[in-house]
Amino acid sequence: MTKADLVKKLSDDAEVSKAKAEVILNAFIKHLMVLLKKGDKLTLPGFGTFLVTKRAAREGINPQTKAKIKIPAKRVPKFKAGSLLKKTVAK
Repeated sequence: MTKADLVKKLSDDAEVSKAKAEVILNAFIKHLMVLLKKGDKLTLPGFGTFLVTKRAAREGINPQTKAKIKIPAKRVPKFKAGSLLKKTVAK
């Protein structure tokens, strides 16, 4: 499913125009990214939680040269599925 497909489904289900559905979807995505950038999390009960975790610095190996390289620490976005989503997918 593409973003355009999702916008169409949202507009049909909410009985709003595609333009309005796209504005709402874009606003949701924008605010989710702002929350995650601040280090906050967003929990949608039953669906899941969007959060940021820290990945520690580590040593890796360049596969071409076999030289050891240092991989810096960084923050990465994660999604933990909620119980209702897990049950729905498992059926």
